[in-house]
Amino acid sequence: MTVFSSDEIRSEALFVSDLQRSQQPTPELIREAVTETVDRLGESGCAALVAQEFGEHPDCALGRMQWARTAVRTAFAA
Repeated sequence: MTVFSSDEIRSEALFVSDLQRSQQPTPELIREAVTETVDRLGESGCAALVAQEFGEHPDCALGRMQWARTAVRTAFAA
């Protein structure tokens, strides 16, 4: 399993993943989604898609990023 040190990268990866808040994902599913997304898109690919979503759908993107940050902090807590 790939380990990422930055909550920012993890949050961006979760944001652009297929995982949805409505699925009430477990910490394990969140960690898996983050790893798979970064492996597939790379850090810069995740960042680019986040920027695109904020440009195209700023009203929805803010709530999703807030969820992603909270979920990442919980899932990757020491």
